[in-house]
Amino acid sequence: SGTGSGFFLSNDGYVLTNNHVVEAAANGGSITVAISTGKKYSAKIVGRDASYDLAVIKIDVTGAPTLQLGDSEKVQVGDAVIAFGSPLGLAGTVTSGIISAKNRPVTTGTGSGESSFINALQTDAAINPGNSGGPLVDATGAIVGINSAIASLGSSAGGQSGSIGLGFAIPINQAKKTAEQLIKTGSATYPIMGIAVDTRYTGNGALISTEANGVISGGPADKAGIKAGDLIIAIDGVEIASSDELIVAIRSHNVGDKVKIKFTRNTVTREVSVILAASKK
Repeated sequence: SGTGSGFFLSNDGYVLTNNHVVEAAANGGSITVAISTGKKYSAKIVGRDASYDLAVIKIDVTGAPTLQLGDSEKVQVGDAVIAFGSPLGLAGTVTSGIISAKNRPVTTGTGSGESSFINALQTDAAINPGNSGGPLVDATGAIVGINSAIASLGSSAGGQSGSIGLGFAIPINQAKKTAEQLIKTGSATYPIMGIAVDTRYTGNGALISTEANGVISGGPADKAGIKAGDLIIAIDGVEIASSDELIVAIRSHNVGDKVKIKFTRNTVTREVSVILAASKK
C-alpha cells in the first residue's frame, strides 16, 4: 500500500528494510520489489522486528549486488553520508549530507502496534517518505545506517510530511545483529531490565511503575535490588531524562551486557549493576 526502500544483505536475495514498510503486507498483503535493472519480483517476509523497526524479506534472485557493511560505532559527527531510496516514489534518488549527531533517542510507530525505539544516527541528508529502509552510506560507500524516520513541521502535497533536514537512521551494527536473528529464526530478541516504566511521569528520569509487574519477579532489575517506584536517572554514567531515553539506552546494548543503573529511592541515590536478559517473543 506504500513505497519504501531496502538493500540486499546477500547475493541470494535477502533484503533488509524497515518493519513499517512491510507491516501492512504481513496482514495478508503482497510485496513487490523492483531492483535497479527495473525487473520486479514478488517477495516473502522472512521475519519482522517492531522493536527496532527492521524486517528481512526475500526475493527469488541470485547474484544480487550487495554493498559493504560499515561500522556505525566508528562514525563521527561531521562525516559525509549519502542516503539512497525512493522518496515520494522517485526511485533511485540519492541525497547527501553529514552525520549531525549520534546516539539520538528516537521513538517511532504506526499507532497500530509496538513502538520502535532507536539509538539513531541523525543526518541532514534529505530523507522523505519512501526513503524508509534505504541505506545511509559513508564516503567509502559502506552502509552505516538504515534510513528510518524524519522529523517534520508540516505536510507537502498529498498530505505527506517532508524533510526539514532532520533524518534518523538505525545504526548498521544494530541492524546487522537483528537481521541475522531474523534470517536464522524468523524472529529477534532485544535486551531488557525486567521493568515497566510509568509513561505518565513527566519529571526528569524514568519512573518504575508501581502497578503490577513494575519490576518482574526474578528478572534482572529484581535481582539487582531495584524496586517499583525507583527513579532511574543514569545508565553507565549517562543521564536519563525520560522513559523513552531509558528504553532506547537499554535496547542499544546486547543481551548479557552488564550496565550500571543509578537511581533514587526516598531521596537517596544508589547505583547497582544489572545484567540484561533477552526479551521473550
